[in-house]
Amino acid sequence: MITVDWHAVLLGFSVGAPVSALFFAGLAWGMRHALNSGSPATWLMISAFGRIAMLLALGFWITAMAGSNWAIAGYALAFFLIRLIAVLWARTGRSSVTTEQEST
Repeated sequence: MITVDWHAVLLGFSVGAPVSALFFAGLAWGMRHALNSGSPATWLMISAFGRIAMLLALGFWITAMAGSNWAIAGYALAFFLIRLIAVLWARTGRSSVTTEQEST
């Protein structure tokens, strides 16, 4: 039977949630600057490399600090939960913007 280290899962989740929120805030920031820039590819690459490096580095760090691979499970769970929230938030924000544009 597999024994789950719930303390490690909770530690991974508690670190993963704010890191994931920062990841998606960085995505929004990078997209906003890329769309208003003359060279969007540069902004998108810098943003992507920075966000991915931060996400992976902190994921590896929290797994090493917890001493259990279960921490990465909590970290990943937090990422997918924050991703779901970010996508739902983006969809509701987009529909209200399109509704305002259609009415004018």
